[in-house]
Amino acid sequence: MGRQQWGTRAGFILAAVGSAVGLGNIWRFPYVAYENGGGAFLIPYLFALLTAGIPILIMEFTIGHKYRGSAPLSFFRAGGKKAEWLGWWGVFVAFVISTYYAVIIAWAMRYTIFSFDQAWGEDTGSFLQADFLQLTEVAPGETGGIVWGVFIPLVLVWVITLGILLKGVKKGIEIANRIFIPTLVILFLIIVVRAVTLEGAATGLNAFFQPDFDQIMNPAVWVAAYGHIFFSLSIAFAIMITYSSYLPKKSDITNNAFITGFANSGFELLAGIGVFAALGFMATQLSVPVAEVADAGVGLAFVVFPQIINQFPGFNGFFGVLFFLSLTLAGLTSLMSITETYVAGVTEKFGVSRNKAVIIGGGLAATISILFATQGGLFFLDVADYYINQFGVAAVGLVEVIMVVWILRKADTLQSHANLTSDIRLGLWWKICLGVVTPIVLGFMMFGLLKQNILQEFDNDTGNYEGYATEFILYGGVAVAAAALIAGILFSLGKWSKHHATFNEKD
Repeated sequence: MGRQQWGTRAGFILAAVGSAVGLGNIWRFPYVAYENGGGAFLIPYLFALLTAGIPILIMEFTIGHKYRGSAPLSFFRAGGKKAEWLGWWGVFVAFVISTYYAVIIAWAMRYTIFSFDQAWGEDTGSFLQADFLQLTEVAPGETGGIVWGVFIPLVLVWVITLGILLKGVKKGIEIANRIFIPTLVILFLIIVVRAVTLEGAATGLNAFFQPDFDQIMNPAVWVAAYGHIFFSLSIAFAIMITYSSYLPKKSDITNNAFITGFANSGFELLAGIGVFAALGFMATQLSVPVAEVADAGVGLAFVVFPQIINQFPGFNGFFGVLFFLSLTLAGLTSLMSITETYVAGVTEKFGVSRNKAVIIGGGLAATISILFATQGGLFFLDVADYYINQFGVAAVGLVEVIMVVWILRKADTLQSHANLTSDIRLGLWWKICLGVVTPIVLGFMMFGLLKQNILQEFDNDTGNYEGYATEFILYGGVAVAAAALIAGILFSLGKWSKHHATFNEKD
């Protein structure tokens, strides 16, 4: 039986864009830009996109397309056992992320319902923590009981995601993204158009775009730009390798990477305009500076935005539904791609059918995700997300570029393969970005993160991340990040089937 393929080039691009466009585009990018120089941040951001984001995208698209397999199989075919573990490491990082990412989508689903009558009331922060998540009932590290208001939509999230994956690549993932991505863009465009017409919108947009060129000289701003690009594009945790392995043999790899990268950045810019126009409106209503209402992450989406919706001059419920439905769709397109990484890996490594891999892999992730639907779930989610992102995704990316360029010496091979089918020819620019710029930047980031976290252990003033107890940090965060690496090594010890082992690189 032949390998599954995308039906069209547009189908692949929509799926890749769907993976890249997630919750972070809406709730992370606007604040990162605002915090790091406003309009001036777009300079290091664009530079990071062109020197790290797109070069790594091209590399991963080429690896998947050339070696025709999931991340573990592609790395095995590229470098044998000494490389296979890296593919599994990325898969297990994706697996961990899927377990809690699904819960955030469940929150967005529930808040879509809350939007109809603004059930969150006036004190949106207290509603989120005490009424909805019941966080005040437990201390960090305690689970408490199941929060049924989260558990029920969580079941629906997994039913939708696994149902789509059971349909396969062409009839499932591609069709879903053909529906979800255009719908997401239309919904968010409506939000943005309304937001920029609100009183005070100009104040918010000025705060977002006003350039602080002094920040350009701050190394931390450049690190923030590279860090955001890295996490935003779904690179370094097996997704893009897996997706590109389903491309037909004649595919314009380089052009696809540029389209995906710029489409993702375009949506981020759109999100920034919508978010800061709305924040400007809220600041005007409260007669406070934009800085006092600006936030990121869970706080922006589930505390600040409900407050903004409360202040809307009309159609509050309608715009609330549009916003949280947008979050839901952005989350679902990403969760599909994240889950596909381990479905593909398990199918190929153990020779099981795709349906069995979806049920086993997806079912296990869904079961573990119940932990994050308990009363203490947000604490577990917070610490797991911090450590798996900082010491999972970033670490995989650093090791990946070093492995491909410097250990396996595959840069020339991948360049030749991409140039065979691409209109945009790769040259010295790509090799320098991949082999020099990206390892230096990621190495600097990893060193800074390790230094920061080690110092926290010995600094009585700062303490652990978010002030959590050391024991909770160790088993809730550090152990989770370490387990992804250990599981990756263990899974690489088993043998592949003869069919997979005898791959001919010249095919």
